[in-house]
Amino acid sequence: MKRLHLNLRAALVSLLLFAVFIGAWQLATTTGAAGAAAGNLTAEEIEYAKMMGKDPTGGAAKGSGFPPPLEVARTSWGHLSDPFYDNGPNDKGIGIQLAHSLARVGLGFVLAMLVALPLGFLIGMSPLMQKAFNPFVQVLKPISPLAWMPLALYTLKDSSVSGIFVIFICSIWPMLINTAFGVASVKRDWLNVAATLEVNPLRKAFLVILPATAPTILTGMRISMGIAWLVIVAAEMLVGGTGIGYFVWNEWNNLSLTNVIFAVLMIGVVGMLLDLVFAQLQKAVTYVE
Repeated sequence: MKRLHLNLRAALVSLLLFAVFIGAWQLATTTGAAGAAAGNLTAEEIEYAKMMGKDPTGGAAKGSGFPPPLEVARTSWGHLSDPFYDNGPNDKGIGIQLAHSLARVGLGFVLAMLVALPLGFLIGMSPLMQKAFNPFVQVLKPISPLAWMPLALYTLKDSSVSGIFVIFICSIWPMLINTAFGVASVKRDWLNVAATLEVNPLRKAFLVILPATAPTILTGMRISMGIAWLVIVAAEMLVGGTGIGYFVWNEWNNLSLTNVIFAVLMIGVVGMLLDLVFAQLQKAVTYVE
């Protein structure tokens, strides 16, 4: 009951903050100031400003300023009502753009997982491997994922594959480090019991070490997914083609701030949903000693 009451209060506070944010946004984008400024311009100056894509009278011309919340809401509804339309290379629905981005993130993430988890087990179970791999991890981990993009484009010759490679390289480190840390932190008593029972290494890895390290591994995977979703947006801005990052950049080139804001909101919502999925998986494997 107490937890339900806390959740209800938190929801009310969130709604209040959202209302304050929308109100401040509406107030900041009100057309009154623009209309007052237009009163100091001649008819020729106003017409010239409209020709340049600006409307000093507060109209809805493209580039007339930061869009108000209602305009963004109308644009969002237009995109969400038909998310999978395809009118050519530069005019695809938001559903198609997100699907391409999620496919790249998913493939790069799975490839990173296939490398990071076994290697993390090897490093965590062997002090020798830990000392041997540590210099490489410490040198490669701080490198920005986007710094690999020119090399990937040069060697792989494909922008989509290069994006997947960048996701792979940015996802591997949190999973690798958390897996190695979790394996190395398994209680010695559990390992001693397995040794006493003469459990073979493969069964020990799956029946003793993996359940004990699962929460730590999921934490690394959750961090990796968050980084991957951040990086794919920037990578798609560089390589173009399709994807939510390319959509943002293309709409910016079209001077459509409403579409840019809508895309930014979609990036945030999808990122939140991905994080919630891993949070639930992490909760499912967490145990109480």
